[in-house]
Amino acid sequence: MKFEISTDKTPAGDQPQAIKALVAGIKSGQKYQTLLGVTGSGKTFTAANVIQQIQKPTLVIAHNKTLAAQLAQEYRDFFPNNAVHYFVSYYDYYQPEAYMSTSDTYIEKEAQINEEIDRLRHASTQALLTRSDVIIVASVSCIYGLGSPEQYKSKLVKLAVGSEANRGTMLRTLVDMQFDRTNADLTPASFRAVGNTIDIMPTNERAIYRLSFNNNYLSAITKIDEITREIVATPDEFYLFPAKHFVTPEEERKLAIEDIQQELKEQLAKFKKEGKLLEAERLRRRTQHDLALMREVGYCNGIENYSRHFDRRKPGEAPYTLLSYFPHKEDGSPDFLTIIDESHVTIPQLNGMYAGDRSRKNSLVEFGFRLPSAVDNRPLMYSEIDERLGNRIYTTATPGKHEYEKLKENGLKPVEQVIRPTGLIDPEIDVRPIVQEGSYPGQIKDFIEEAEKIIKGGARVLVTTLTKKMAEDLTDFLNEKKLNTKYIHSDVDTMERIEILTDFRKGKFDCLVGVNLLREGLDLPEVELVAILDADKAGFLRSETALIQTIGRAARNINGRVILYADEITAALEYAIGETNRRRDKQLAYNQKHNITPKTIIKEIKSIADQMRTEHDATVETLLKIDVELYKKNPKKVMKEKKRQIEEAVSVLDFETAALIRDEIKYFESIAS
Repeated sequence: MKFEISTDKTPAGDQPQAIKALVAGIKSGQKYQTLLGVTGSGKTFTAANVIQQIQKPTLVIAHNKTLAAQLAQEYRDFFPNNAVHYFVSYYDYYQPEAYMSTSDTYIEKEAQINEEIDRLRHASTQALLTRSDVIIVASVSCIYGLGSPEQYKSKLVKLAVGSEANRGTMLRTLVDMQFDRTNADLTPASFRAVGNTIDIMPTNERAIYRLSFNNNYLSAITKIDEITREIVATPDEFYLFPAKHFVTPEEERKLAIEDIQQELKEQLAKFKKEGKLLEAERLRRRTQHDLALMREVGYCNGIENYSRHFDRRKPGEAPYTLLSYFPHKEDGSPDFLTIIDESHVTIPQLNGMYAGDRSRKNSLVEFGFRLPSAVDNRPLMYSEIDERLGNRIYTTATPGKHEYEKLKENGLKPVEQVIRPTGLIDPEIDVRPIVQEGSYPGQIKDFIEEAEKIIKGGARVLVTTLTKKMAEDLTDFLNEKKLNTKYIHSDVDTMERIEILTDFRKGKFDCLVGVNLLREGLDLPEVELVAILDADKAGFLRSETALIQTIGRAARNINGRVILYADEITAALEYAIGETNRRRDKQLAYNQKHNITPKTIIKEIKSIADQMRTEHDATVETLLKIDVELYKKNPKKVMKEKKRQIEEAVSVLDFETAALIRDEIKYFESIAS
């Protein structure tokens, strides 16, 4: 199936030329391209159009799970008939194994796996191995070890009605594929046998497949709804993937165990030669226990630490990751598209994963908690990531050093998308001194004078400081001067932040003071003035990227402007001012040429927090009126159905519905106790 966008939207503003340039770059063999798109210019829609024209499987990398979920939903909206999947770490809680020699403290690995996210991960890899119209939206989890795709695919079983098969052989096959046998209700990656039938719940979907055997033939395949037990379909064939990504054929497992034994022997000899008898005994016990489990059941906790042997890799060789599951050409080069979202944040994050993991693993090896081969269960180094990605597009409003280096190496410029479909332009910038001089009152008093003018006209003001303490102190001072002010920073909890922002938009107060939280993600069209105090102070909060992002907070209002308080023009300030003015000139020229009159974005002001509470509670109350009677008749069935519904909602990233069902479940549990 081909990628096909399903939307009434058509490219506008800078989008058409950006799409054309990016597609041309990919077709001409350009490996590195940067889409410099300002906030509100529709970078995701541009990327979707590129995917539709290129028609290749696509990896989208985001720097956190939340952003990845938002992007996955956007791409699903654009491509409802294609396979869009979500691949992030499946841990709800994760404490990695570690040893701190200074305090002689060993921390055992502790993890709580989210079964639904694990299902989505399997759905991602299975889609990549079975179809070509696939978009995977992933976090940096995509560069961590996953198991060999060849071994994973080699365990794939095709079950077809009428094929030669028998119950006993199938049971052994399922065990070999790491499925768990049960007599209770089925969960993903489990099966049960009753008479001449075997019920299986695969890893990638919430459904039961019933295999019926007659003599030595598979006589029927029935797909059954997990809850209602209704027959959903009677397919002629069914593909079953293994329950875990780390699977190894029997012969290779035997070879791997021999290699592990040999490595253990060598490491024990090394420890004894160094007089590390405690470390030697610790390593011997741990490894022999793991080897015993591998021989008996083919698996052990922490088996990923032995992955180099099971994958038949050489010492130091990179592990298999999600990138290995994407298609490659005959010469081994990547044959897929990669989009790195918010690359100015994502690239440094990808670049930093390896060093931290290596330091922790070296300590475990040195003190006998793991074999040396454990260090090869690791995230990819950035050079390895670079080798494994083909054509890629960095999308960001503020390209970083890496993006500009790649552009320079290849004689390219960023593909710009600075014209917004709304016609809004970047704000005017005014630079003023920090220190009082002559008749000039200094940055605080000058800001107060400017803020009073804005507030008198009915608009709002944002002001940024360098520290939380400064934000709190400035808020107190401004309130003393009769400017109705509140502050917001990372110590303010989420619900209170929402309430503050809602009250700010409603005009319950006029001035909002913040730190770095004002750089990204705030949509406040009522703001006409953004003031950046101490703008010439070196550091993260006054870098080129941070300054441009903060300046962008004034780009939602036609009257938006920015005052930078600085006694000297630093390199970061010079760049931020120059870049903003360049974009502004381009936007003004475009509007004039096309007779566009930009207007301030008008967005309905809702009490976000109150709405979340009242609508949520009212909806839960309505649902309970319907479901309580059903619960009284059959509580077990209703609870099972509700849990299925919550998993289904999470699988499509519908967290609002999941929260409603969660509160229903809490109510039922309370009346049952």
